[in-house]
Amino acid sequence: MDSYRSRAAHNERVRRKKQRKKHIRIFILILLLFIMAGVFLILSLVNKIDEIKNHPLEQVARNEGLSDSNMKDFTNIVVFGVDSRANALQENTRSDSIILVSINNKTHDVKLTSIFRDTYVRIDGHGYTKINHAYSYGGPDLAVNTINQNFDLDVQDFITVNFSALSNVIDALGGITLNIHKNERKWVNAYARDVAKINGTSYEKIKKPGKQTVSGVQATGYCRVRYTKGGDFTRAARQRRVMKALMTKAKHSSPLKLYRVLNEMLPQIYTSLTTQEILQLGVYLPFYDIKTSKGFPYELDCHRASDGIYYDFPTTLTSNVTTLHKKLFDTKNYTPTKTVQEITAGMGY
Repeated sequence: MDSYRSRAAHNERVRRKKQRKKHIRIFILILLLFIMAGVFLILSLVNKIDEIKNHPLEQVARNEGLSDSNMKDFTNIVVFGVDSRANALQENTRSDSIILVSINNKTHDVKLTSIFRDTYVRIDGHGYTKINHAYSYGGPDLAVNTINQNFDLDVQDFITVNFSALSNVIDALGGITLNIHKNERKWVNAYARDVAKINGTSYEKIKKPGKQTVSGVQATGYCRVRYTKGGDFTRAARQRRVMKALMTKAKHSSPLKLYRVLNEMLPQIYTSLTTQEILQLGVYLPFYDIKTSKGFPYELDCHRASDGIYYDFPTTLTSNVTTLHKKLFDTKNYTPTKTVQEITAGMGY
């Protein structure tokens, strides 16, 4: 009897050992399949990144005497939203929106700053005019240099998107959540109709105000609304809300969905970022946290100039630049460069 029990126990141990080996083999096989799928997705993504319309910035301006050491801890990228048709990103069109994205390289905190498109600045070769004209006059090169020269920044990269790209990315994410106010609804629907016509797609009207999931066309229409109280200032705030909602949705999306989003988005952007830089930024996506969202200039006066055109005049440019460096880089009592002081003096304060 003891001999039988011993053989039975031995056989059971052998059976369990074989079962464990089988489970281990299955686990290794599944793991290998996941690794192969991941490698395939990464290679596909890299190939897709290579399809991006890349435009390295040459001779980026940096004001002589610029000495804010805190800026080295940040990656600053300017995002241009252009008023153009699908994939017409390289044409010298005016920038409908300008958002400076400042990423803290240590904490991965993100700060969004809308530069109001009617801001009165000096553009090399064109004198004093609205900042959104810079992209029209000289594309992203002149636009980035204008931002650096007027605001004492050292932006080295840009991303340009249009209506089609924004709409498609939001749809690929399954929509985003926005709070549509009563006084905005009719204008969102009107602009969404126009966006759908430009993109060659259909659209649905937003039937009631309130917090809700909106489609890409609806969200893009929301970005363009300016016929409410606050005009272009509230429109810039809407654009930042959409960017924040996009990042929030992306952070909570599955890797497969993110792959589909990037697969949709990458061929539709125009940027100075390299494949390696895009991948490096993407690695930290789960850790990005938007801390502040502001419009710039912080202090301004809107009035008609001697040429009969309304501008947003910084009051003054030097004081706004000092505040900008405090808010973005936590630099106290920043003293603007001679270039900024000269530009300010030329504004006629």
